[in-house]
Amino acid sequence: MHKYQIEVADFYAKAYAPGHITGFFQIYEHENPHRKGSTGCGIVLNGGVTTEVKAGESVEKTEIFLNGKEVEGRTTRTVAKMITDVPVRIKSWTEIPIGCGFGASGAGALGTAYALNKALSLNQTTKSLVEYAHVAEVVNCSGLGDIAGLSSGGMVIRIQPGGSKFGLVDGIPVPESRVYCIVLGEISTNSVLKDRAAVWRINSAGKDAMSELLKKPTLENFMYQAKEFASKTGLMSSRAKDIIEVTNANGWMASQAMFGDTVFVIAPHCQEFTIYEALQEFGQVLEYNISTCVPKLIHE
Repeated sequence: MHKYQIEVADFYAKAYAPGHITGFFQIYEHENPHRKGSTGCGIVLNGGVTTEVKAGESVEKTEIFLNGKEVEGRTTRTVAKMITDVPVRIKSWTEIPIGCGFGASGAGALGTAYALNKALSLNQTTKSLVEYAHVAEVVNCSGLGDIAGLSSGGMVIRIQPGGSKFGLVDGIPVPESRVYCIVLGEISTNSVLKDRAAVWRINSAGKDAMSELLKKPTLENFMYQAKEFASKTGLMSSRAKDIIEVTNANGWMASQAMFGDTVFVIAPHCQEFTIYEALQEFGQVLEYNISTCVPKLIHE
């Protein structure tokens, strides 16, 4: 990684990165953050994070804002420090919940890398920008595999752990199915990763889920393996379990987002209204699509 210094008047750019829900995963520790990460499978959403950056004479220190409020933004701040020594003002707006299993920190970090690359005319490749974001996520314990997922689009299988230098992904062709989400609460990624017993359960269940998915790589099998994973690891909350049981009884596919106390449901388009009505009794229903979208620059 290299840092870039420039002298500018005022430079500005905006980028977008989609959200990502992980259904199951297996943790791979490594002293090299480029190799550290996870394998597993997840879906990319058509809702994400928009990030704008500004650098120049009017920006005296690095500041980070999320949905209009100044925040520490450790992961995003790490991306900025890895890329440049120039003070930058970074503002992000989310279409997805924060800390609930939607990959918001990863989307913000990758959007920051894309926007900085454009604003500062650094001419970095996509692979390099993905690597910055992955390393930032890993060293801040805010994620392990979301960057690999949300930078690929669709339904992504993470075959080998790590950033773009060492990681390897594949995909499952699926239609842009409707995804319904009910957010019940947050789960701290950092706290789970520091729990040795939880990590053991995760790795055991994640290994089994991956093995079974690769035997039959379909959307239906992914949702089944995701549900089994959430149950075996003990990460499934009692309320999430109740909602999942109700949706399964109606013939719909449901599981819990990792890491997050969020239930996500996928069902045929012909049943959209029925599903929405049924889920409303459990709380606010958020609607997205499984999408092939990938991070991109926004022109204004």
